[in-house]
Amino acid sequence: MSENLYVLLASRFPADRSRPAFLLSDGSEVSYGALETGAGRIAARLIAEGVQPGDRIGFQAEKSVEGVMLYLGVLKAGAVFLPLNAAYTQAEVDYFRADAGPKLLVTDPAAFLAGAPAEPSPATTPRRASDLAAILYTSGTTGRSKGAMLSHGNLASNALALYDAWGFSPDDVLLHALPIFHVHGLFVALHCALLGGCPMVWLPKFVDAEVLAGLSRATVMMGVPTFYTRLLANPAFGRESIGRVRVFISGSAPLLESTFAEFEARTGQRILERYGMSEAAIITSNPLHGDRVAGSVGFPLPGVELRIGGAEETGVIQIRGPSVFSGYWRMPEKTAEEFTADGFFITGDVGRRDPDGRVWISGRAKDLIISGGYNVYPKEVELVLDEMPGVVESAVIGLPHPDFGEGVVAVVIGQGQEPALIAAARAQLAAFKAPKRILFVTELPRNAMGKVQKNLLRQTYADLFAKS
Repeated sequence: MSENLYVLLASRFPADRSRPAFLLSDGSEVSYGALETGAGRIAARLIAEGVQPGDRIGFQAEKSVEGVMLYLGVLKAGAVFLPLNAAYTQAEVDYFRADAGPKLLVTDPAAFLAGAPAEPSPATTPRRASDLAAILYTSGTTGRSKGAMLSHGNLASNALALYDAWGFSPDDVLLHALPIFHVHGLFVALHCALLGGCPMVWLPKFVDAEVLAGLSRATVMMGVPTFYTRLLANPAFGRESIGRVRVFISGSAPLLESTFAEFEARTGQRILERYGMSEAAIITSNPLHGDRVAGSVGFPLPGVELRIGGAEETGVIQIRGPSVFSGYWRMPEKTAEEFTADGFFITGDVGRRDPDGRVWISGRAKDLIISGGYNVYPKEVELVLDEMPGVVESAVIGLPHPDFGEGVVAVVIGQGQEPALIAAARAQLAAFKAPKRILFVTELPRNAMGKVQKNLLRQTYADLFAKS
């Protein structure tokens, strides 16, 4: 039996293919039958153009239903999907093309579909679980972008685990306002809906009015923390806005505890936070049934082994399991560096586990600050600052310091007096952990999924402590 991911997904489409797969903001619908036909036509065109199993097919375009058809068609043809952020510059795209060597780069999936044969390909190219299904390039904030190789088995195992963990069923309706060039929107959200044969409220991007309207039809919403802060900033959002939504899920960036608390006060629901990455999709999740704890990313998914590296309580998270990728594209030496001798992937995320097994993330290992010989975990400092009056959000970084090696600096959205905030931080933190400087800004630099780009902050303020 073929282990092609497309076979699994299509086997779970509703028997009545006229059921809607996409509910569009203009009131129209796209059925599962149309989705299946579109994917089949694209697979037929790929095969007609000489695409072989294992060939990479690049995708760089704005979010669309045709983009999903392209993804499924690529899987059906046995090729490898290569999604690229629509905002990438030509120079960035040139790098990915040179590195991944795609057979085709599709920038207009609707036009690509229009040029496909009228008859869809009836067959799905057989694939093994270990065969490559997609390559996702990491953000490259610490250097050259790396292509994480994800197999059909990796994606299938994670999708099935999430479907069960989050209680999906054919009765669900997913609000989908995420991009589809990233794990969150492409693999996590999309796969859960397709496995249930569920309709999706399909929004090209997050627009307050459209999301509020969509919530009246949805049972599940997935988003990044920014989605939830924007909803909370809208006076029209409250208990009466959420209709029959049974769960709100957040990921791709840390959720502030203040956002968690305010959302619960406003809606009566606790956001379900989870933790994942390009190299393994979703790793841990707070429980659907049970206590969701603010600040924790919950428990490892079934099948995921998670341990903390090193002798200390807090250390770098290491994982092993069926959803963990096989390595980085054309980077065997880097791949070898990132795995332990017994096969655990070294995530680069620093965290700890409670006695009950809950996982808490402190930050990225590369963000660790060593000040005067002492380790400072930025998350610990941010949690203190974010609770202070006037502080909306903080990002703590280490900058070159002539005396301490690195000085702790907080870049803050909000209002306040720098000396008073530093003094307040010193009252709750050891002196070496407290910020030596606090800088106020109107916004923090973020990537497409809402993560604060601390590397850009370090570059911007690199000379803050330079001696004159």
